[in-house]
Amino acid sequence: MPKPKDISVNERDFVLGLLQQDQARLDGRGFEEFRDVEIEFGSSLGHVEVKLGRTKLVVRISAEVTKPYEDRPYEGIFLITTDISAMASPLFENNRQSDEEMLVSRLIEKAIRRSNALDLESLCINAGKTCWMIRADVHYLDYDGGLVDGTCIGVIAALLHFKRNDTSIDGDKTIIHPIEERPPVPLSVLHVPICVTFSFFKKQQSSENDDDNDDDDAMILVDSTADEEALRHSEMTITVNKNRDVCQILKPGGQSIEALSIMHCTNLAYNIALEMTNLIYKRLKEDDAQRNAGNLAVELSAENER
Repeated sequence: MPKPKDISVNERDFVLGLLQQDQARLDGRGFEEFRDVEIEFGSSLGHVEVKLGRTKLVVRISAEVTKPYEDRPYEGIFLITTDISAMASPLFENNRQSDEEMLVSRLIEKAIRRSNALDLESLCINAGKTCWMIRADVHYLDYDGGLVDGTCIGVIAALLHFKRNDTSIDGDKTIIHPIEERPPVPLSVLHVPICVTFSFFKKQQSSENDDDNDDDDAMILVDSTADEEALRHSEMTITVNKNRDVCQILKPGGQSIEALSIMHCTNLAYNIALEMTNLIYKRLKEDDAQRNAGNLAVELSAENER
């Protein structure tokens, strides 16, 4: 985990006072309101920049031909790596992968690979011999909470944006065709999983030492900032898609949560997932229109030169 954020007593009392008495948050959002998300695509396919409030990250997808795992000869490989340094926040250390980074990597990989969001069988070239390895490299530029949620949006958007080279087989030889020879092939993404993280706060801070085994008096916040994350008593991440399929639920310790609260959070997560999915496809459509317009201009210019 990153080093605990130092929050003064006055800051703590002010933040918790807003939550308990005024039912408000520092940035003016409601308890169940997600921060504004900005998605920008780079010039190369699979290069995506995501802003979730003040949290900023960059995702870059790459592909290479390799040998498949022996126990999965008919599948390709998907890997994700994360890199968050002191440049993003002094809470993190340079040249050292924190527990937070490993947790984010495992959680996103599980959300995409184990839920079959990315069709790994479509990455197989020659069974047991060659396959595509898709790698997502995530770099965090600024940190203000919401690492898991922002990373999930960025990685899935980058996978949808990326296109690999076409391939063919000549005997035992795998031929990778350049994009000038054959058009690139988009990845087979079967559904869009979205991670939504919930933070739980006790309403009565004076009862911290009491035996509290349920969340009857818990306040539930969606998409917490770094300050709110430092003060929460428990957290839960739900991964869901627009088809209402719950891909995973992660709750790393903390106070217990009742079934009704989990169902309520799942419904909230679905609404956010639907909104984020529509936003991703909207930005993909806009980027595709810009690229096609640029290609058309190049073709017309070439025709005029002839």
